[in-house]
Amino acid sequence: MNPNIGHNVYTHKHMKNQLKLFSLSVAGLLLFAASSFAQAKKDPASQIRAELDSTAAGWNEGNLQRYLAAYVPEATEMTGEGPKGGVEEIEKTMKAGFWKTGRPVQQLHYENVVVRMLGKNNALVTGQYVLSGAGRPDRKGWFTTVWAKTGGKWRMIHDHS
Repeated sequence: MNPNIGHNVYTHKHMKNQLKLFSLSVAGLLLFAASSFAQAKKDPASQIRAELDSTAAGWNEGNLQRYLAAYVPEATEMTGEGPKGGVEEIEKTMKAGFWKTGRPVQQLHYENVVVRMLGKNNALVTGQYVLSGAGRPDRKGWFTTVWAKTGGKWRMIHDHS
């Protein structure tokens, strides 16, 4: 009779148990990571940032309607003459300026974006827009937008850029 047979069976069982424990640990970590990712997607600041980035995507595609989709219909914008109301006014401003040739010449992206929650369903967003490309110098400016959660989505209710 071999004296190591009992030892080999113990070692095999021990290794099997260790492998099960390791597998459960990895599965737990994956579930935690997936849960954290899902939570990040639900985070209001992340949702607002995604909507803001969609405006840049619309701008860069030359799609004014996609750019404007982040605004509620009654949104206001600050102009040299003071606030003007309605997304139609914002559209007119864009068509008279950056979109007067049918689409913007430069590409848009945002930097230094900070989302400050003002309760559960409102937020103040500040940041810097950057227009670049087309052989022109970069154009930068600061903005403040006010957001509200409406119809389950975050939308701009005021734009001061």
